[in-house]
Amino acid sequence: MRRVVVTGMGMINALGHDKESSFKAICDGECGIDMITIFDASTQSAQIAGEVKNFDPETVMDAREVKKADRFIHLGIKAAQEAMADANFPEGFDKERFGIDAAAGIGGLPSIEKNSIILETKGARRISPFFIPGALVNMLGGFISIDHGLQGPNLSAVTACAAGTHAISEAAKTIMVGGADQMLVVAAESAITGVGIGGFASMKALSTRNDDPKHASRPFDADRDGFVMGEGAAALVLEEYDAAVARGARIYAEVIGFGESGDANHITTPSLEGPLRAMKAALKMAGNPKVDYVNAHGTSTPTNDKNETAALKIAFGSKENCPPVSSTKGQTGHCLGAAGGIEAVISIMAMRDGIIPPTINYVNPDENCDLDIVPNTARKAELNIVMSNSFGFGGTNGVVIFKKI
Repeated sequence: MRRVVVTGMGMINALGHDKESSFKAICDGECGIDMITIFDASTQSAQIAGEVKNFDPETVMDAREVKKADRFIHLGIKAAQEAMADANFPEGFDKERFGIDAAAGIGGLPSIEKNSIILETKGARRISPFFIPGALVNMLGGFISIDHGLQGPNLSAVTACAAGTHAISEAAKTIMVGGADQMLVVAAESAITGVGIGGFASMKALSTRNDDPKHASRPFDADRDGFVMGEGAAALVLEEYDAAVARGARIYAEVIGFGESGDANHITTPSLEGPLRAMKAALKMAGNPKVDYVNAHGTSTPTNDKNETAALKIAFGSKENCPPVSSTKGQTGHCLGAAGGIEAVISIMAMRDGIIPPTINYVNPDENCDLDIVPNTARKAELNIVMSNSFGFGGTNGVVIFKKI
């Protein structure tokens, strides 16, 4: 089986418009969550989110093209451009052997909401001709493949909050079996809309700590009351190891394991056994190595954080054998289908810099979340192998493990 490495990365979220500024803010313990400004949320029970502010899509697309794509595509294009520049491919690389795997949990929800209102108020003839092609999840890969001329496999993962992680594993598989030599993974989401916030709030999934946005998302803390919506995108260039070495590429990490599973339990309530199976599969594929850090799914919901803690203890054999854990969703918000991509980039950068990002707002320990939850302040550490967890509605789970080279 061919080896797969990461040679380029990009990221945009509520803390920064690129991977370096975002990661620095995360390690500094900053929080990108604030009152919603994208729409009037004053009548909503949840009025806070991790918005990407001051982002102009015309910096990454021609002004005439912006209206043809939903915001999640704009964000994905930004991350993809950074990752491709970071990978630094020479002119004339083989674009027929270079594919893309895009990911989103919902896709063009702002466009769906906008055009549904237009249908009801102005009639069908006023619906934008760009609505459908601008809202489809796979058009994230469509726009970006055109942008970079990528002619290899064009795939998409639409598996709720596990989509970004599944796109990484699917792209890695494609390279491993010889379907491509390089794959660009792009995970993006922008669902901070009236119907998006309202829908999650009606499920009682969101924090309603509107009077204290910066402390609303508190993964693993005893006083957590739900997740906070975020938006953003991340991109990773995956490359066959020998090809990367031959061109003298900078190699950030190797993909050494991944695992996927289904809960077959409940459409929204996570189980313990499903995530555990995904973790076990990833660890087995990686050769059951010593993992130095886990970037947890850690949503700040009562059930997820308790179940993930229990699953981690079983996966690693005991509480004592479990590596340090943190969740960065307290800072970025939960970016749904983009979360796995963003957190993979964070995990790799943590390994690169030898620093474990903090779990902010960890004030009151929960006896059901009794791991080494790196609290509030980043921790220096030698990291050679890191793991990133993602679990989604429908009981879909993804885990990926990276190794420093």
